[in-house]
Amino acid sequence: MLHCPGDHGDGSRPQGKRESPDGVRTAMTALIWVVVVLVLAGSVLAMAESSLSRMTRVRALALASEGRRNAALLVKLESDPPRYLNAVYLAVMFAQNGSAILVAIITETYFGRLGVTIASIAFTVAYFVVVEAMAKTFGILHSDRAALALAPVVYFLGRALSLPTRALIGLANVLLPGKGLKQGPFVSEEDIRTMAEVGHEEGSIEPHERELIHSIFTFGDTVVREVMVPRPDIVAVEISQPLRAVEDVMLERGFSRIPVYREDLDHCEGFVYAKDIMRVQHQGQRDLPIAKVMRPAHFVPDSKKVAELLREMQRQKFHATLVTDEYGSLVGLATLEDVLEELVGEIEDEYDPDQPELVPVAEGVYRVEGGTPVHDLGELLGVELPNTEWDTVGGLMLGLLGKIPKEGDEVRYRDLVFRAEKVQRRRVGSVLVTVPPRDESSAEAQRQKTSA
Repeated sequence: MLHCPGDHGDGSRPQGKRESPDGVRTAMTALIWVVVVLVLAGSVLAMAESSLSRMTRVRALALASEGRRNAALLVKLESDPPRYLNAVYLAVMFAQNGSAILVAIITETYFGRLGVTIASIAFTVAYFVVVEAMAKTFGILHSDRAALALAPVVYFLGRALSLPTRALIGLANVLLPGKGLKQGPFVSEEDIRTMAEVGHEEGSIEPHERELIHSIFTFGDTVVREVMVPRPDIVAVEISQPLRAVEDVMLERGFSRIPVYREDLDHCEGFVYAKDIMRVQHQGQRDLPIAKVMRPAHFVPDSKKVAELLREMQRQKFHATLVTDEYGSLVGLATLEDVLEELVGEIEDEYDPDQPELVPVAEGVYRVEGGTPVHDLGELLGVELPNTEWDTVGGLMLGLLGKIPKEGDEVRYRDLVFRAEKVQRRRVGSVLVTVPPRDESSAEAQRQKTSA
């Protein structure tokens, strides 16, 4: 029987040359090392991602001002975070998927298909613990140090992977059309207020610091009309009065500067300062007319923001201004102290009367001055009151009643009852506010507020 040159005696064809066990072992060892490198790279990238996500441009600039190493590079990264973070995300995906594929190849070679399933589950758990949990937690806890150390790596990835990341983002925009991510601000006013409350609850922010944070945001929305001394309360002198009479008014009322008017308050011509009067009297010029020592007056509209007024006072160096309405009539007087009190609270000296804003009269009844801001009363009572239409409690009563109240007139707003206790001409002097009974914890907090 004839045999073909390529056939064996049993009729089978020769098998191909199989790789030697040593060659397989070497290849698998190399793949194992690649997996280790990919896992380490994934850990580093996860740390970079978490630290940069918590980093802000303000913090990066602060680190740069301290002269920290790589801080200038970190500022550059924070100037365009999406570009560099997208590159990090892409590199993380390569490291994670690449290591998972190589683990599957290695386990299939040694243990078969069942080994692939077991190894995939074990590798997923281990990857989560080492990379997602440990590395990211370290990046969060040491965000400054991690971000500074890994800034060169992230910068390199952002440059090297710029083209593929832009191409993939462009493809995503085609598949999911839209306007993309907003440019900011990424932290709203409400977020900062909430952070202040949480920080206070956790003990990292003191009560006065929390109040100051809230005051800063309120300050930006406050207008001069809400902080000014109203026209009926302005103490002023007529320009024809002698300096001695002006000095008597200052001593009696305790003011260091007083407006000067001609005929009526709508014709205010300036301010007279106590130190100027003292200077001319010391020089023996007691009969000098007020016009000779008077300083020019500043005027602002009542709708001007107090933040703008504060900057104007700093820039032009004046401490008091007269306030006018849209018709040009004088409606009030605002001082630097009035403006600053919106930020830091009441500023009292030894001459200010120590009188609480809310005086308990009976159980659930409180006396409040008619000129008390509606917002302040709402905070003291812990209730929401309409403070956009009316600035003062007296104005609130006028608005709710629809007329000028008489003493004893009452009006209800939700569960609160307002009663006009004292009315001077057409102005509400004081109001009695009746508050419905509340639970014991709220009542105790209210008692602490009113006694403070």
